[in-house]
Amino acid sequence: MGLARLAELHGVATAYSPSPGVTVPVSDDTVVGVLAALDIDASTPAAVSDALSRAESAAASRLLPPTLVLWSAGTEKAAGTETAGTEAAGAEEAPPPPLPPALTALAPGTTLRIETECGQSIELPRTAHDDPAAWARLPLGVHRLAAEAPDGRAQDVTLVRAPARVPAPPARTHGFLVQLYSLLSARSWGMGDLADLAELAAWSGRTLGAGFVQINPLHAGVPGAPVDPSPYRPSSRRFPDPVHLRIEDVPEYAYARGADRERLDALVERAAALRASVLEEDALIDRDAVWELKRAALEILAAVPLAPGRLACYWDFLADRGAALEDHATWYALAEVHGPRWSEWPAGLRDPRSEETAAARGRLQDRVDFHCRLAWLTDEQLAGASRAAQEAGMSVGIVHDLAVGVHPDGADAWAQRDAFAAGMSIGAPPDAFNALGQDWGLPPWRPDALAASGYAPFRGLLQGLLRHGGALRIDHVMGLFRLWWVPQGHRPTSGTYVRYDAEAMLAVLALEAHRAGAVVIGEDLGTVEPGVREALARRGVLGTSVLWFERDWDGTGQPLAPESWRPGCVATATTHDLPSTAARLTGEHVELRHRLGLLTRPLEREQAEDRTEVAEWLAALTRLGLLTEGDDSEEEDIRAVYRFLLRTPARMVGVWLPDTVGDRRPQNLPGTWDQYPNWRLPVADAAGRPMSLERLAASPRLHRLMSVLHPH
Repeated sequence: MGLARLAELHGVATAYSPSPGVTVPVSDDTVVGVLAALDIDASTPAAVSDALSRAESAAASRLLPPTLVLWSAGTEKAAGTETAGTEAAGAEEAPPPPLPPALTALAPGTTLRIETECGQSIELPRTAHDDPAAWARLPLGVHRLAAEAPDGRAQDVTLVRAPARVPAPPARTHGFLVQLYSLLSARSWGMGDLADLAELAAWSGRTLGAGFVQINPLHAGVPGAPVDPSPYRPSSRRFPDPVHLRIEDVPEYAYARGADRERLDALVERAAALRASVLEEDALIDRDAVWELKRAALEILAAVPLAPGRLACYWDFLADRGAALEDHATWYALAEVHGPRWSEWPAGLRDPRSEETAAARGRLQDRVDFHCRLAWLTDEQLAGASRAAQEAGMSVGIVHDLAVGVHPDGADAWAQRDAFAAGMSIGAPPDAFNALGQDWGLPPWRPDALAASGYAPFRGLLQGLLRHGGALRIDHVMGLFRLWWVPQGHRPTSGTYVRYDAEAMLAVLALEAHRAGAVVIGEDLGTVEPGVREALARRGVLGTSVLWFERDWDGTGQPLAPESWRPGCVATATTHDLPSTAARLTGEHVELRHRLGLLTRPLEREQAEDRTEVAEWLAALTRLGLLTEGDDSEEEDIRAVYRFLLRTPARMVGVWLPDTVGDRRPQNLPGTWDQYPNWRLPVADAAGRPMSLERLAASPRLHRLMSVLHPH
């Protein structure tokens, strides 16, 4: 009982329910291991007793949680949007916000003092702990709250004053979903880049009425060859990867002279050959080769002096991104010397705050500056893509993607090592689709460290991602509530859930999205804990609804009628982890899995079930009059699928860009590593021929499909 109570106090589950009515106990070894990652010794009965006594004593003496959330019920502006010392515009009209139980439970006479993030000091009445009206004029923001009880106990905590909901899309809209690396133009260097993103946004916004372009994570990757091509296991989520730069669009490119110009011209020729190998010779996207060329070019451009105005912009960027950028660039500079696994570096360099690291940063200052400059250039081109989307009239713009975690030996895990749980990996428990569970190899954030810091790592991450975009997709959004932790060396089946303060995570998310004016989309596919979708919907976070998964599961089991879909979602036909619509309709996705030995049942049975599922959907489309009579072609079936999505009340309809030209190949095939070229395929037509951005824009098939969503 002591271990169970200790685990409960720290949010560690001792059992979980994979399905209704089924409870699976978690082994004591797993619980002890997870508690150890939270610096709680539970290795012996005596240790459990001591730890439990300390935890209960701390809970009893605490006045408030480390981070307190105060939701707004109105439309206040964020702190900093009004002049200092004044109240937030519109706050006086807002109804008093509901108070959290921790405040109302304070003893009468408790003194409360707030230091706002703008530096304003506010002394609240002694009755404020249970008086909503006393808090109504507090501006949105992240503040400090000092409380002192009549018995002398005192505590200083973070107070997040958050808007009630994240911004909603301005109007019903549609847009493209695309893995940016897969979208090559006639000017890119072997993989899609930020200039291609700007072109896609400008063209689709103006010509096709698109309101957004949703892309894969652009997070910085782990250096070294061969690079992991997955965008979902990055070195850093705080800064984008310079591999996405368009070299010719770097302003200094125009001013290279002499030998530097000759070297750049030679690199451009090699890049053209690399691009041709993908678009004309059906080669795979080779990130290592792309980065080799781009890095060589960027080393040349780094030696070109910045003009005074450009230098001033660079200094502003350095000042704005501060210590986070310095840490990021330092890690990459150290990785050039010691390799990309910081856990194997000399002991002193494993600590970003050590004297040894400070000395190494000084010795490597030129390389630190180089990596800072790459971050700046990438930020500039991201801003350009966002401007292109806005100027094209997109109502949302670029939708960025936040991966669920980072590489354990990457830049973020080094720079924020105290925020991550050592020796743990996140994943998923066994379910109906994967009896062995999943281990994603990503270290989890420590919920206690997040709370103690006022969620500073999460806030900084969101601020960086929302700099240049109109929306953010959060991969595995259920991770705001709980994550499956797997102790190192254990099988995924031997993990357990660890709970996070979802109220605080959502408050920070709502605040930063409000400040950026950004829509938030949660990837909530698969097993979702009861109440999670409802909690997200209350805060305006859109869900993700994929056609093939939307069925009347509580009734007939048949395809869910379009009017029964939830309005608060992005409705799509597929995702990067699923078969394209053409592959689904033709059954080619089953044949692919059979060729790769991934089927767990006989091919004939899999094919029969797949044909039945497709037939049910086609019958539903026919009943609704969405299929053109007499036209049962694959292309018409795909158009009918998107007609169906338009019938739903979904606020956003996403078109998988490869669907527009009949691409059969998935971008990622879960369960494979080297058996399939995950994350390395260009967009291709139905025959597997790669399609450049220029060919896509001119494709009659694409325009026939898009006329469904944007009739002229």
